[in-house]
Amino acid sequence: MTVVLAGVGADSTNLGALGPLYDDGRFEYVPIPEKTRNTSETATLGSWTLRYDDRVAADLTTRIEPQPIRNGVDTVSGAALAEWPLHRDPNFEALTYGEHRSNGYVSRLRSLEPGDIVGFYAGLRRPEGDRAHRYLIGYFTVDNVAVVTPEMCETDRESILAANPENAHVKRARERDGELYRQDKPVVIVAGREPGGLFDRYPIRLSEYYVKPGNVQAQYYLREEIETDWNVRAGGQNMLFKPAYRCELSSEAFRKLVGPRTDRTPADTVDDSSAST
Repeated sequence: MTVVLAGVGADSTNLGALGPLYDDGRFEYVPIPEKTRNTSETATLGSWTLRYDDRVAADLTTRIEPQPIRNGVDTVSGAALAEWPLHRDPNFEALTYGEHRSNGYVSRLRSLEPGDIVGFYAGLRRPEGDRAHRYLIGYFTVDNVAVVTPEMCETDRESILAANPENAHVKRARERDGELYRQDKPVVIVAGREPGGLFDRYPIRLSEYYVKPGNVQAQYYLREEIETDWNVRAGGQNMLFKPAYRCELSSEAFRKLVGPRTDRTPADTVDDSSAST
């Protein structure tokens, strides 16, 4: 059986900010802003309320610069910022996740089978500007996997879209006469089932930040104990560009390693006090 770890969530390249990680182990998952207004998604930067704060996602930044494939969008700021839609992917409530990234994501996700696991990690930052790190924030069990390819006939494509109405890629397609945003790439849609969902607190730190021998600048790397204990077999060590990791690990072993999804305690994660800053 297989576990794939996918890098998701708002970061400095899309929102200009990371989700907060509070001192008591609670944290915020903030989806990335959409590249386009053309989506049926109703969640926006102004409506996405933080779980453990009285702010909304729009309060974390002052401007975004959506980068669509064509027909560029101006910088979004001011009152328009709150109205900009989110690319809610993964959707932890509906347990659905879509992906078109070609750097190992499509190939590793499309090979998943029912009962496998998709784990999600995101960049989070502690208060007072402490060093950000990559953290596992949740997961879900795979129910089925569908792939929309550029050469697929309209009937088959529509069948997949209709079966996954809450997926962020499908919500964009519904505003484009059924055409996916990236028509030139295969898009994997993973439908999930329980057990799974967003952790309530105490995410698991996956990264270290240090200068590797022979380099001059520090970068993010996968922690050695994670690589070993989770039997990571693909994805590499450098975490700068959020690679997709393939772990040869059963779903039962994975769930035992990460602990419960809710009512989590410090014992379910690691002590961050030794993390590089």
